[in-house]
This record gives sequence, C-alpha cells and structure tokens, in this order.
Amino acid sequence: MDVIIVENAAAVAEHAAARIAARIAEKPNAVLGVATGSSPLGTYEALATRVTAGELDCSAVSAFALDEYVGLPLTHPESYHEVIRTTVTEPLGIDAARVHVPDGGAVDLEAAGADYERRIRDAGGVDLQLLGIGANGHIGFNEPCSSFASRTRVKTLAPQTRADNARFFDGIDDVPLHCITQGLGTILDARELLLVAQGEAKADAVAAMVEGPLASICPASALQLHAQATVIIDRSAASKLRLIDYYEHVQRNKPAVRVAAGV
Repeated sequence: MDVIIVENAAAVAEHAAARIAARIAEKPNAVLGVATGSSPLGTYEALATRVTAGELDCSAVSAFALDEYVGLPLTHPESYHEVIRTTVTEPLGIDAARVHVPDGGAVDLEAAGADYERRIRDAGGVDLQLLGIGANGHIGFNEPCSSFASRTRVKTLAPQTRADNARFFDGIDDVPLHCITQGLGTILDARELLLVAQGEAKADAVAAMVEGPLASICPASALQLHAQATVIIDRSAASKLRLIDYYEHVQRNKPAVRVAAGV
C-alpha cells in the first residue's frame, strides 16, 4: 500500500484528481469506480475544473457507483443515483448511459446484486476505484465484519454509519436502514484502488486500515491485499499513524523505475 501524506484537504483532492486524470489520459474509455460521501467531493470538483478548462475529456468514460440506499426514490436528493448525477455525471461530462448505480428499489435485491456484478464484468472490470473511508473503517457500505470475499449484496447499516449520515437528512430516523453495496471482493477486483481521507475524525480508521491487522473489524484493511492500492490523506487523517516519518521518507525517496530493454 502506497501512503501519500499531504498538507490539507485541498491537496488531497488535487493529488487524487491528478492521478485519475492521468489514468483517463492513458485510457479515454476508462471504467471508474466512484464513491459517495464527503471524502471524494473535493476530488470530483478538481476533476470538473479540469473538464471545464478543456484539460480533461471524460465523454468516453464509464462509471460504477459503490452503493445505494434501499427504498429511497431515485429522485430523492440523498439517493446515490441523484448524488452521482449531480457530483460526477454532469460536472465531468460523462454520458449518463455509461453511469451505473446499484438498484436499491428492486423487488428482488439479490438478483439486482448479481446483475450489477454482471454489468461490471461486461464493462471489462473497473480500471480505477475511488474510495472514501467511514469512521468505523467501512468502504462502500461494507460494515465491520464484512467478508473479504463478498460481492454486491444487501447490507444492514451500522448505527454509527446512520448517525454519521444523518447530517445529509432531516434526522437519523430518515436514514435508510438497508443498502445495496459492492462487496469487498468486488472492490478488490479493480485494477487500481485510490482511497482519500481528510480530517482527524478519520484518523483512527486510517491507522487501522494501514497499520492494523488484516481483519474484518476494519473492512478497509482489505486494501492491504491489493497490489495497486494508494491512500492519499491529509496530516489530520494521518495523525494516528505510528510510522508517519517512514511514509514521508518514502515519499521523498521514491526509487527510479527502470525497465530492462525487451522486458
């Protein structure tokens, strides 16, 4: 896992956006995994600035959202269909037909999960998955003790997750109890993982993810299993890391990559 520590939330957004923009420049029809919540919003805004300036073209990009609440109308301002439309699809100029969100209104939610897995496979898999992290270590809506092999399915939201998300609703009683989410196994299938986190409230979860044991109590620790996982955090989110000096030493002394001729 590559840990990149920057000064503040704005720098997190710029570093993450630069990495995503570079991937799209290399592959204009890249398949992105997109997250909701507050953590990635700055990254989307930084990408949108590049699109508006004509520096980035996302018209051929496809996107798959991580999750959706069960039971919210698609037009509800906090449904992730609507959140992705307003924060990703329209600002980045992505064709709406190429943007996919799990169906939280399906009559058969198990079948909806299997269909979402099929759509990801049919698209060729996710090239780069953007992630945030919950205060309890969840990624997507994979709450503590989720299986590392899990696929897209229905989950019951933890009380802390509902409390954390109550700020987006009129109160906690309006936060849905259930969701449909990509599983940890689904997320780990992406070719590259990019997690962003800002603020002291995420420091414990970040420390458990990066330096704690590989354990389902911290679902984000699954990133330790991925060969191309990068964590970009500000100093507040990094404040509980025991090896922070080492991570900064590594940042300053990245080895030059040399490729032998013919290899």
